Amino acid sequence: MKILGFNGSPKRDRSDTMHITRAFLEGMKEAAPQDIHIIDVIDRHIEYCTGCFACKRNGGTCIHDDDMKGILEEILASDLLLFSFPLYSYGMPAPLKALLDRTMPLSSLAMRRVGDRYEHVGQADFSHLRYLMICGCGFPNSKHNFEPAVMQFRLCFPCDHTIITVPESPMFNAPEAAVVTVPRLGLVRQAGAQYAKTGAIDAALLSEIGSPMIPEEQYAAIVNGGV
Repeated sequence: MKILGFNGSPKRDRSDTMHITRAFLEGMKEAAPQDIHIIDVIDRHIEYCTGCFACKRNGGTCIHDDDMKGILEEILASDLLLFSFPLYSYGMPAPLKALLDRTMPLSSLAMRRVGDRYEHVGQADFSHLRYLMICGCGFPNSKHNFEPAVMQFRLCFPCDHTIITVPESPMFNAPEAAVVTVPRLGLVRQAGAQYAKTGAIDAALLSEIGSPMIPEEQYAAIVNGGV
């Protein structure tokens, strides 16, 4: 499988969430060979979308001459798009959101009804793509934290999407937390292997991965003690 990953964290390899993503990809590679390319979005030149819609009128050519043209070509040549990012203000970090906005050349101004909503008609064939979101946050639980990012991802990629959310993710960068983080990353590797074999992850496994690693009150006390 050809996997194109977008690391949305400005911390690059030091990202808390990338610990989760790397474990997932390790699990995928254990199940079958994978062709993986990870892009640190913060290092790419991606201008902001101006909403001019020129790309939707002229066959997909954007007014900006930057790195996005090559990224769009790589997207269309991939099988799986992996979005790895920490939760920022209940959504994506700005560099990754800029990249997502600039995928507009893939669709036209024309609309069609799909179920109870309307979608833009594609200018390129990306029907083969699958989508994976891996998101970590620094809060001690998932409730009332991930919902906006999850909803945006589902609306942007309504078909063939898989979503993994993990609270308490700063613990993955804390060596002293290995007693709980190592087993959790083991579950993530298991999920990656499962996904590579079947294209899906068992709901019970997803729930376990997304649960707090230590009691919420204990985590909050640790964080507050370092403030």
